[in-house]
Amino acid sequence: RRPTLTLPIFHVNAFTRQPFAGNPAAVCLLPAGGADPAWMQRVAAQMNLSETAFVSPEGDGHRLRWFTPRVEVDLCGHATLASAHVLWEQSLPRREAVRFFTKSGLLTVTCSGEHIEMDFPARPAEPAPAPLELARALGAPLRWAGRNGMDWLVEVEDEPAVRELRPDLALLETLPVRGIIVTARSASPAFDFVSRFFAPAAGVPEDPVTGSAHCALGPFWAARLGKLDLRAYQASARGGEVLVRVAGERVYLGGEAIAVLRGELCV
Repeated sequence: RRPTLTLPIFHVNAFTRQPFAGNPAAVCLLPAGGADPAWMQRVAAQMNLSETAFVSPEGDGHRLRWFTPRVEVDLCGHATLASAHVLWEQSLPRREAVRFFTKSGLLTVTCSGEHIEMDFPARPAEPAPAPLELARALGAPLRWAGRNGMDWLVEVEDEPAVRELRPDLALLETLPVRGIIVTARSASPAFDFVSRFFAPAAGVPEDPVTGSAHCALGPFWAARLGKLDLRAYQASARGGEVLVRVAGERVYLGGEAIAVLRGELCV
C-alpha cells in the first residue's frame, strides 16, 4: 500500500458562540509552501461548505487562501475568523496577533478573551443603476443600489422585506459579480442593520454569515446612521452577529468562533 499523508482539518462555526449556528468553514493546515490550487479546489468541493480555508506558514505569518465549492475568492471574513481561531487553539498564544497574507493584502487578526477582531479593507459600494435582472430576481422594491469590485449591495424597505426574500437564484447567477448583499435597517434596538447574502455564481446559494460583505455594509450604514461602531445581524436560517467598526479605509469585524469537528484529511 502507498503511504498516506494526513493533514489536520477542522470544521469551525464562525460569528457565533453556539454549536450549529453562525457560518461553518473548513480550515485545512498545510505545510510551508501550500498546495496545488487544483487540489485545494477539489478539497473545497468535497467539504461542500461556503468556504474552505487553506493555511500555511510563511515568513512572519501565514498564507491564507479561500475556496468555495466552485471557485477561489479574493476575500472571506468567516473563514479568516475560523482560521485564526484554529491557529490559536493549535499553536499560537492568544496574545499574539495572526498575520495572514492573502489576495486582498495583509489581514491582521487579534483576540481579546473569546472575542476575535479582523482588520479588513473597506470596500464601499458606489451608487449604480440596478440591472433589471437584479430587481426581478429579488422580487422586492429597491430603495438603493450600488456595487463595489465584488458584489451588488441593495437596500430594501425594512427588515421583514429582507427576511421574507425568496430570490430567483438562477437569475441572480447570471449577474457578473461574486454575490448580492441585501440589507435594511434593523427593527430591533439590539442591532443597527440586518442583511442577507446570495452568491449562486460562486456556488453558494445563500451564505449564512458573510464577513466580507460587511466591508461594504459598514461604510454604507456608518454614513446613514452617523456612527462608526455598528452591530449587525445576518438574517439567514442559521443567523449570526457581526460587530463592525469603520475606520477610514479599514473595517474591523468582530465575532466569536467554535470548532465542532476535528479530523485528518487523507492525501
